[in-house]
Amino acid sequence: MIHSVLVANRGEIARRVFRTCRELGVATVAVFSDADGEAAHVREADAAVRLPGNSPADTYLRADLIVKAALAAGADAVHPGYGFLSENAGFARAVTAAGLTWIGPDAEAIEAMGSKTRAKRLMAAAGVPVLDVGVAAVGPDDLPLLVKAAAGGGGRGMRVVRELDALEGELVAARAEAAAAFGDGEVFVEPYIEDGRHIEVQILADAHGTVWTLGERDCSVQRRHQKVIEETPAPGIGDDLRASLYAAAEAAARAIGYTGAGTVEFLVAPDGRAYFLEMNTRLQVEHPVTEAVTGLDLVELQIRIAEGARLPADPPTPVGHAVEARLYAEDPARDWQPQTGVLHRLRFGRGGGLRVDAAYEDGDSVGTHYDPMLAKVIAHAPTRDEALRLLARALERAHIHGLVTNRDLLVRVLRDPGFVRGELSTAFLTRLPPAAAPAPEAVRLAALAAALADASDRHPLGGWRNVPSRPQSKAYRVEPTGETYEVRYRLGRSGLDADGHPDVRLPAATRERTVLEVGGIRRAFDVAVYGERVHVDSPLGAVALTALPRFPEPEAARAEPGSLLAPMPGTVVRLAEVKPGDRVEAGQPLLWLEAMKMEHRVAAPASGVLTALHAEVGRQVEVGAVLAVVQELVPDVAQELAPELVPDPGQKEDAS
Repeated sequence: MIHSVLVANRGEIARRVFRTCRELGVATVAVFSDADGEAAHVREADAAVRLPGNSPADTYLRADLIVKAALAAGADAVHPGYGFLSENAGFARAVTAAGLTWIGPDAEAIEAMGSKTRAKRLMAAAGVPVLDVGVAAVGPDDLPLLVKAAAGGGGRGMRVVRELDALEGELVAARAEAAAAFGDGEVFVEPYIEDGRHIEVQILADAHGTVWTLGERDCSVQRRHQKVIEETPAPGIGDDLRASLYAAAEAAARAIGYTGAGTVEFLVAPDGRAYFLEMNTRLQVEHPVTEAVTGLDLVELQIRIAEGARLPADPPTPVGHAVEARLYAEDPARDWQPQTGVLHRLRFGRGGGLRVDAAYEDGDSVGTHYDPMLAKVIAHAPTRDEALRLLARALERAHIHGLVTNRDLLVRVLRDPGFVRGELSTAFLTRLPPAAAPAPEAVRLAALAAALADASDRHPLGGWRNVPSRPQSKAYRVEPTGETYEVRYRLGRSGLDADGHPDVRLPAATRERTVLEVGGIRRAFDVAVYGERVHVDSPLGAVALTALPRFPEPEAARAEPGSLLAPMPGTVVRLAEVKPGDRVEAGQPLLWLEAMKMEHRVAAPASGVLTALHAEVGRQVEVGAVLAVVQELVPDVAQELAPELVPDPGQKEDAS
């Protein structure tokens, strides 16, 4: 029997495992980096052990430190979660060598499938179709290509290559990213299939020869090769294809004597042919949708299988449809830039069919070192249409304060007619129509509600009714669009008189909630204030505002023209081979920042001359820091900055 489990991970998955452990009466041990010292998973554990440092390489990828932590804390088992060392055979061996129980497949199974290159060879030998091409054999006819990390997943260490000249640079970038995320820089290339579908099969196997296939999941909606929305069952998959996927997944598990939870992933081409991609020898991020339709607790079953339990002969029959959306602290409108800062509030309405697995709680800080996923929101209903409706509404009405997120994008996807029809592919997000601008009336009402809530904090509502007030005004900037709204209103015996709102009434107002009635329709606006930032949530949508001062201070000095500013906090990991004085082209990469386990390319904003380069490899930078200066070449300065690049007007062009 297992009595105490150390989770060799952080965030949402650590909290998820702890939840099941508490229900089973199993004690919990957390590990944490310095950046995670106050994290939710640390607060929830019965005991916690510090891993000195911040980067994954110094902390969550240190197998030796984690094993020592388990022994020191008295744990008798280790659960790896997903990511980090979860598919590292050496870590599994170190755990068992220390006399601890490993909650997962044995090291030999991890080794067989943990490397995507070895897994492909194994499956090809078993007759399962695979995608494969060697780097040395790549030619123009093989394009486009996908560079992939051999270890790990989550979109890290992956690059699409559409021109052969770009292959070498993308290989270098993928190796660096894979090494930082998984401690293994091995990469490979395979054909990149446009418009394919990403379908995976959940398996569960015990040590007594029973292998369950627990249905398939569609994970096609992705950004940067990382899943965003997952669901089960996969819409539009015929019975023949489904049966062949199940058979291939079971064969993969039996071929390596697999035990525990695992996932076999396939790419289904537009012509309907399925290709083996990889086997994840661990629990998947999207496992809750399978739990929802089967009624199983996969973490509990992982623990029981590690204790030697037998599975029943047949798995339960799935019921209904489940959809999961990953809520990220990122800005889809700005190339998915990760966001950092304080998550002031993360609240979802509770109801039948809804589940939220969150990495953070109110007031937690989101930093630069790890994945920017805030939470997973799961909806389960009798039909797919009902599940989509339930999930979209839950996201829409959630209170998410303090950070820009992908919430609006998720809602748009869930309500997109093509998505609702099941027209899915890995290129889905590239074809999603642009976001519509927020309804002006909804924003104006939110600003009015915020101003009235602010006033009610200073003047009780009853006083407004009895004593006529002077005209009031308050200005707000709408985030992230930058539009400004000035709210002008007067309160007196006749009620509310607000400019631009001839038929508005004010039934109630407090510092946290304003009730407005417009055209006979009454709605409540929840108002939360954090310094100058104001968040307003209502049935009309969520609006983020910044209160503007009545007498703004003079604008601070701007960075010099052509300054290239850090788009996010992070660490400079690579520099291009350029130096001050060099000519650069618009879009040319100048340096790379690492933030939240991903590399982000920083490119020249315009063609011109690089006049300054302030970045250094290893340097930590804050958002807005000046990294470089590119002086755009225009006729009046070109001769001064780069005379050799500007033709002499007195010379004639060479006719040849």
